[in-house]
Formats: sequence, C-alpha cells, structure tokens
Amino acid sequence: MSGLFYRRTLKKLSRITVEQYRELLVSASTEIVRLEAVLDSLPSGILVCDEKHFLIKANKSALRLLPLTRLEGGLLWDLVPDERISAFFRQILPAGNRVLECEMDVQAQGKNSLLSISVHPLVDRRKITGSLVYIDDITEKRARELRLRRAENLASLTTLAAGVAHEIKNPLGAISIHLQLMQKTLAKSGAKTVPLADKYFGILNEEVDRLNRIVVDFLFAVRPMSLELREGDLNSLVAEVAEFVRAELEQSKIRLLVELDEKLPPVLIDKRYMKQVMLNLIKNAQEAMHSGGLLTIATIGSDSEIRISVVDTGTGINPEILKKMFEPYFTTKVNGTGLGLTLVYKIIREHQGDISVDSREGEGTDFEISLPVYQKEPRLIGYEAMEKEGGGK
Repeated sequence: MSGLFYRRTLKKLSRITVEQYRELLVSASTEIVRLEAVLDSLPSGILVCDEKHFLIKANKSALRLLPLTRLEGGLLWDLVPDERISAFFRQILPAGNRVLECEMDVQAQGKNSLLSISVHPLVDRRKITGSLVYIDDITEKRARELRLRRAENLASLTTLAAGVAHEIKNPLGAISIHLQLMQKTLAKSGAKTVPLADKYFGILNEEVDRLNRIVVDFLFAVRPMSLELREGDLNSLVAEVAEFVRAELEQSKIRLLVELDEKLPPVLIDKRYMKQVMLNLIKNAQEAMHSGGLLTIATIGSDSEIRISVVDTGTGINPEILKKMFEPYFTTKVNGTGLGLTLVYKIIREHQGDISVDSREGEGTDFEISLPVYQKEPRLIGYEAMEKEGGGK
C-alpha cells in the first residue's frame, strides 16, 4: 500500500473499528519489513538523514562499506570515523548541494577501497525532508578499467613501435662500427689529439650503447613472447633470486627477509622470465630505499592461486603516479626508459596472472603478483584397469 493510503486512513482513525485498526497495523508492519529487506538486499550503501542531518536509517551495505561509530543519535559527519569523508558530509549536507559520484579512498576492515559517494535531497510531497546518500564500492571497477587500459596500451605499442625500433637499430649498428673504425684510424696515425679524441669517442660509444639497450627493451616489449611453461617450484626460484641479490642489498644497507609458504601448490612458469620479473621489482625496491630499509619477499598459496609479494619500506609512490605505473614510457627516473614495469606486466599477463601495486608515501610499496595454480588434467581409467575392477569379465 502507498503512503497516500496510510495518510488518508490516519485521518479516519476515530471511525475505524478495532479489527480494522489491527489489520492496518499488520499491513503497515509488513510493508516496513519488506522495505527493510529491499534496502538490506541492495549492493549499494544507503544512508538516510532527516532535515537536521541526523542519521535515521542505514542499510547493511552502507555499514559494510563505511563503518560508523554508532547507528543513531548524531549528525552524520560525527558518526563517520574517516576524517575526509566526515569533512565532505559536513560541507555538503548543510549546503543542500546535490553531488554525483564523488570518489574517495577509505580504509575499512583492513583493506583500502575506492568509494563513489552521491548525495541527493529526500523529497516528500514537493518538500525537502532530508538527504539520501548512495555509496558504491568501485574498487574492482576501476581495477578492470586500469587492466583494460594497460592491455590497450600494450596493443598500441606493438602496432606502432616494432618497425620504428628496427629502423633505429640498424643506423645505431652502423654508427657504432664507424666510431670504432675512426678510433683505430686515429690510433694508427699517431696524432697528438688521440687522448682527447678517445674521451669524446668514449662518450659517443656510451650513448650509442644506451640507445641500443633502449631499442632492445623496446623490441622485447612489442614482440610476442615465446614462453616455455613448465611445472616449477616457485619457492626455489624466489630463494635463488634472493640469494643472488642479498650481497648487493646488504651493501645498500637493506635487510632482506624471505617468507616462503612451505605448502605452495605447483605452478606453470617460464623461469627465465619470472626471474626477470623478480629482479626488476627488487631493483625498483632497492632504488626506493636510498638510506636502507627492509625488503620482504613472500609467497602465499591457496587452492586457486599463488601470490608473491615484494614489499619495501622506501619512499612510497604518489597516488597519481601509482595509476600510471605499468603504462609504457612512464618513468620517474632520469635515465629510465619507462618499459621496465611494462615488461613485468606483460610477462605476468602471459603467465595468465595479474600484478597489482599498493603504496603510501613515506611508508613503502607493495607489489603483489598472482598466478593460477597448475591444475593437472585428470587421467582416464584405462580399459584394463576397468576390466580388472570388474572381476575380469
């Protein structure tokens, strides 16, 4: 029944019988229970405030997405523990502004989430009687959009760059050869300017080598990979890489902690490429810890996936930079090519896995790789075995 029906009925209370009054209460309570069930079944969080901005209703999704200090008896912004969101409500609600999809980071239940918050006026009979707040968790939506953008970037990189890289590599080879010939010619002539020329030739050779390395990385990024996937022990690979870099990390005053899940299930990997991934992530972590720190490499297994985390206590990464970490050509290093993490991302995707990064400025960065567990194909029972089980029939 509609609200209009109940309002009309309330005007006739003096004329209705006890039985009609009982039926009205039963009907109203049924409608309230149904309405609460609908609200609690919605995936979006809904907060309802009265005209004085006191919270009067919150569904289960809202309490899950945005934990409150208590459920009633206070202004909405006083009930929200997150300072940024509390300040947002304090500014928006008294002004009566309509807000659509304002995105905010929030930490709840031990994890970071990205929330989309919308505020609308609550209208009853053409009069504003409060506010409605809609809350959606868009963390996974943004993650999918980011993965799609990375895939599109890799595809465009492949289409555009392969021919250009080849065209650059050929002249570089010719320049390098002729520089060597010029050095040999000067050395044979016995000219007094040879020591000074050697200095300039050295600079030119270094720059040619640097350009050549960039082109090699470039070609590696755009060419299809030919992986040799074999069932392997990821713990052994991680331990091997850790021992390889331990001495260099100690020189940089970085303590290395390796935590391996002893019950790690098998996984299909190409060891060459996975070592390249680990070395790249460790190198990035090392560069982020200028004054030393702690680098933790851990493996964690489950029935469906294996996760490798590389966690440093370095300078951390700005949130705006964090969004572009795996995009081609993006780098914050003076001599970086912007292809290192792009290659890491490509290798992991070729392994049917995924990689994510979480960071806080001044606290450190956490790269996490997830790989699917190797599911061996079930063997069919042979005819002979079936015959044996059947008693030799």
